[in-house]
Amino acid sequence: MTQRDVVFPAGRQALYEKNRYSPAIRSNGFLFVSGQVGSRPDGSPEPDLEAQVRLAFDNLNAILAAAGCTFDDVVDVTVFIVDPESNFDTIWKLVPEYWGNAPHPTLTGIGVTWLYGFKFEIKVIAKLPGTSDG
Repeated sequence: MTQRDVVFPAGRQALYEKNRYSPAIRSNGFLFVSGQVGSRPDGSPEPDLEAQVRLAFDNLNAILAAAGCTFDDVVDVTVFIVDPESNFDTIWKLVPEYWGNAPHPTLTGIGVTWLYGFKFEIKVIAKLPGTSDG
């Protein structure tokens, strides 16, 4: 079995170990980031939706930074939204603050009924800097 090249953001390794998953894995020039939610340091959900979305992006950006990336390196995004009909506009008005300029990454949005107490989750794949586009 190949050894996984795991990326941990500062101060959150215990949370990932408790929940038994890796925040991100480097592989073949890409960074595969697990879904990030607006969790507080203890892992509990941030109750305010806007604050939860901002915290999810902050958590995502901490992982990207730990791998030497920024959101500009992201090539693919998947978002999960609980009750998108009610929550989409609130969430999507915040996205330009984090998304950057065009060209934007690809996007898949999925409406879900449950996210372990959260209302928003973002999962990405980023191209690691310094790797060829081959």
